[in-house]
Amino acid sequence: MSADWYIIRTAGFLRRKKAIGPLSELELLSRIDSGEIQPQTLMRSERKTRDRWVEMHKVGPAFAHFKGISEEKKRGG
Repeated sequence: MSADWYIIRTAGFLRRKKAIGPLSELELLSRIDSGEIQPQTLMRSERKTRDRWVEMHKVGPAFAHFKGISEEKKRGG
């Protein structure tokens, strides 16, 4: 993943959508590690998503990191 900034959208109070960011690449990966960002989480980036809201599983490098973490947990490591 390149040095880029991301904004994520989460459900806030009373199910209203709330934008969080900008997040650096390292912050994004740490939130994926902690389970805060799931494949259906909406995210936006000027370069990666051309400034459109897309689900995280459509951003290849972020989803690859998520899959690697989930496989590691399954193996027990």
